[in-house]
Amino acid sequence: MKKLPLILLGVVALLALFGVSAYNSIQTKDEAAAAAKQQIEVQLQRRADLVPNLVETVKGFAKQEMTIFTEVAQARAGLAGAVRGGNVGEMARANDAMTGALGRLLAIAENYPQLKSDQNFLRLQDELSGTENRIAVSRTDYNTVVREYNTYIRRFPAVMVAGLAGAAAREYFEVESEAARETPKVAF
Repeated sequence: MKKLPLILLGVVALLALFGVSAYNSIQTKDEAAAAAKQQIEVQLQRRADLVPNLVETVKGFAKQEMTIFTEVAQARAGLAGAVRGGNVGEMARANDAMTGALGRLLAIAENYPQLKSDQNFLRLQDELSGTENRIAVSRTDYNTVVREYNTYIRRFPAVMVAGLAGAAAREYFEVESEAARETPKVAF
């Protein structure tokens, strides 16, 4: 009869150990997702910071194209606001809008051969292209970490601890428009 309490105590200890381990894993995966989201925010902010310089360079050559400059400025403001807000869905939508506006801005450059050879424009074009690549990598890294986290908190037996800990699924960074699924062509 004395073995039963010891066995019961052992089972309770194992369950407690599992609960602590699962809770720590959930917290670790959640922090990894938060860090990956921060990387997306950094790259989107970098992109937003490059845009005014690019616009000013193009403006010098294409003064009559004011509607596109207004559209780019609005898209940049929307992107900066979404980054400050931190909502992944809003950042994705703002990123789509910025991608479309930049595509139209860069298309204008095709009409100005002297702009295409301007060193400042070429430098900004290279920086923008690099930033687009960083955004794509950050988005992929974030979605990978979110998938791991979401999968972990939904699997048995971690789902029991996740429910007690209040762990909720995280939102993926998704591209919504067809135009935004493609990296803007910045090579002339």
